[in-house]
Amino acid sequence: MYQFIEFLAKNQKMILQALIIHIELVVIAVGIGALIAIPAGVILSRYQRAAKTTLATAGIIQTIPGLVMLGFALMLFGIGKTPAIVVLALYAILPILTNTYMGITEVDKHYKEAARGIGMTSLQVLYKVEMPIALPAIVSGIKISTVYIISWATLAALIGAGGLGDLIWTGLATTNQFYIIAGAVPAAIIAVLIGAMIDGVQKLVTPRGLKVGGRK
Repeated sequence: MYQFIEFLAKNQKMILQALIIHIELVVIAVGIGALIAIPAGVILSRYQRAAKTTLATAGIIQTIPGLVMLGFALMLFGIGKTPAIVVLALYAILPILTNTYMGITEVDKHYKEAARGIGMTSLQVLYKVEMPIALPAIVSGIKISTVYIISWATLAALIGAGGLGDLIWTGLATTNQFYIIAGAVPAAIIAVLIGAMIDGVQKLVTPRGLKVGGRK
């Protein structure tokens, strides 16, 4: 235990830098994923015939191993953060897309009919009725994506993107358990903390008495 504490004290700057880079990768990737997935989910809710095919196609990405995706991105974009962010953003899309689509399509039709009855346009119905009610489901999708990406971002170190994965892979290469723990434990902690923060946001945005379906 003393040796590990000594290791942390000696390498605290390196660990902190890796943590910051890791969080940066996650925030950017999930942010890009949300910017793509939320509008796409809204569009799919208006074209439900195409939704199943689109969601199934998006789901194919989730079945491709992360190392394979990183390999393709490496060939296209070279070494560094760019290929890692591209791959992580692609992985972030499906949960948010699915929850956005389901959250909007499962809004009770009576709410929408009442909104139209008082003269709201389709756009007003979307922004003033459907989106507020679907917001908890959308936030849930963002949480799922964020937790996944925190884990998958450890692979980004393999293509020079940095992050906590650097510590983990260094530990595996040198059989030094201190490096592995210094990389794995912070990743687990930030996954729990960010998950709890998003849960708090989800409770705040959930309308009282309303429950909307979605993948949680």
